[in-house]
Amino acid sequence: MSRVQIKYINHEITDKDILYEDNHLIAVNKRAGDIVQVDETGDESLDEKVKKYIAKKYSKPNGAFLGVVHRLDRPVSGVILFAKTSKALDRVNQLFKSRDMHKTYYAVVRKRPEPSEGNLVHWLIKNPQKNVTKAHDHEVPGSLRSELSYRLAGELEGYYLIEVNPITGRPHQIRVQLATLDCPIVGDNKYGYPRGSLKKSICLHARRLRFVHPIKKEPVEIVAPLPKDGFWDKFEGMVE
Repeated sequence: MSRVQIKYINHEITDKDILYEDNHLIAVNKRAGDIVQVDETGDESLDEKVKKYIAKKYSKPNGAFLGVVHRLDRPVSGVILFAKTSKALDRVNQLFKSRDMHKTYYAVVRKRPEPSEGNLVHWLIKNPQKNVTKAHDHEVPGSLRSELSYRLAGELEGYYLIEVNPITGRPHQIRVQLATLDCPIVGDNKYGYPRGSLKKSICLHARRLRFVHPIKKEPVEIVAPLPKDGFWDKFEGMVE
């Protein structure tokens, strides 16, 4: 199965990108290549695009409030949640801090994970100059304990689909921890895959968020469809 490689094209947020919205929260299906917040590239960030979407939709000439509560790496796709009020921002931040925000990802790799399911615990240190994270098997000075569970969800033509449920939320955590299994994510040459993707993506998708709404106190589940890129489509029947 060959990878479809498409160069990233800038875009504006439209109704079809919105996965969930109420007066307090808005969730977007992030495209691979989008940056969540502005960085040294100067590219327009996703939070700015969402602000424009809200301002246009609700006729807010002075702009809209939008709080960033978590991030996805630029080459990663999937669900990302923003707060539309300061009250919601504070409460959602607390959900992440208390680990009451439950996240599910899917990753595609070229090597079958051994064992096929389990828990991974490492201590991670990020080098901000090189924007790379290193995993250690034991605690070292400056490291952060990082844990996830995973299971093999399917296999197709020599590619393996892995479901990942991170318990902690560290920079590049899933990417580096899967690499410790000798299972680098397809396209992720930063962590050992032999080549990158021209579409500025890796095969890691944030599939689902589950939490109790911080204002309404109702259960919420937000699911992001897989990218329609000619590659992810082939795994549609394997994801939950």
